[in-house]
Amino acid sequence: MGIRRYKFMKRNSVAIITGVTIFAMAMGYMESAVVIYLREIYYPEGFAFPLKMMNVHIAVIEIFRELATLLMLGSVGFIAGRTRLERFGFFIFAFGIWDIFYYVFLKLLLGWPESLFTWDILFLLPTTWVGPVLAPVINALSMIIFGGLIWFFHSKNQLIQVKMQEWLILAAGSMIVIWSYIESYISFLHQSFSMTEIFFPSDAGKLIESATSFVPEEFKWWIFWIGQLLILGAIGFWSGRNHRDYIKLKNKIYLSSQS
Repeated sequence: MGIRRYKFMKRNSVAIITGVTIFAMAMGYMESAVVIYLREIYYPEGFAFPLKMMNVHIAVIEIFRELATLLMLGSVGFIAGRTRLERFGFFIFAFGIWDIFYYVFLKLLLGWPESLFTWDILFLLPTTWVGPVLAPVINALSMIIFGGLIWFFHSKNQLIQVKMQEWLILAAGSMIVIWSYIESYISFLHQSFSMTEIFFPSDAGKLIESATSFVPEEFKWWIFWIGQLLILGAIGFWSGRNHRDYIKLKNKIYLSSQS
């Protein structure tokens, strides 16, 4: 590869990730604005558990709004990336930036959360996720690191891949982390509903009414950290392997520039 072409690709790559970052930050602001509107309606005295009864129609709209958010973040990844892995990398990078700046803007605009250990509703798909704010922030940082590393190696025009065993470890870690978010909520509802009814309710109004009695008491950090350490371990193994390949590529470019 010629030096001029290499520098052009590097500048172009930096412009792309800068654009993705700005987009994700703006999405974070938009998300925080929507939450502020909802809290003004349902929690004018300030957000706290137990949850307030929400109109079923509004609840369905909110679920599809979250789905639309995922599609928007996925779309920017699809547009920004050149390969499937790079598109995935931009998606998780944007997701992490969006999630962190969502809390940054809530803190600036609303003075919430009070601390990183304040409980929050994190997600609604496929059921309600709850946990201390610190937990999703840790996940978001991991996503930014992994997505940023994928961008870094691709920006050097390096052909990279994630091995099947690395994908499996990442998937297993992710599922364990998700379980740490939903296990207390599911355990509470399972006292009155079957697992099928929890995920595919025939009477959404009844399920929502029951959920208004839910108050999270203890977050299973040990479950969370098992999953998170699996994720970090997979990222570490993958990064080390590709870093060695990058050093080889860098030496090759240097030698070509001397000839």
